[in-house]
Formats: sequence, C-alpha cells, structure tokens
Amino acid sequence: MQEFFPAAVYLLCFATSSACAVLLARSYFRTKARLLLWSALCFLFLALNNLFVIVDLLLIPQFSLQIPRLALSLCAVAVLLFGFIWDLEEE
Repeated sequence: MQEFFPAAVYLLCFATSSACAVLLARSYFRTKARLLLWSALCFLFLALNNLFVIVDLLLIPQFSLQIPRLALSLCAVAVLLFGFIWDLEEE
C-alpha cells in the first residue's frame, strides 16, 4: 500500500503537467498570444520531467536519470524566462 502513493503522485503530476501543456497550446493556437506558447513549452518540459521521474524511480530504479531530469527542469525554466524577456523587449 505504501508503494502505491508515490506512484499515484508521480502519475498525477505527469497528468497535470500534460493537461496544462495541452490546454495552453490549444489557447495559443486560438489567440496567438506568445506568452501562452512559452508557457505551453514550459509545461511540456515539466511533463517530460515528470515522465522521467516515473521512469527513473518506478520503472528502472537501477539507473539514475537525475541529470536528464535536472536538464529538463532547466529547459522548462529557461524557455519560460526566454519568453518573458523576448515579449518584454518587443513591447
């Protein structure tokens, strides 16, 4: 029973990040507001990060995927920061 809760949390985090990415992308294609694009890309990287957490901690715990997970987190923040700066400069 104790092993069920971490798996459920990891899966819910992945599902939430994926849903946010899809909803933000759908809104971007509807309105063409670039901040929605950067936010969607950020959540896409966060969803991939959560997928790597699932693979790393649940499916193949003998291999450490910590570096790719950290790289995906860095990409998520960098994309959002880049989007904020780019949109600020064009106004």
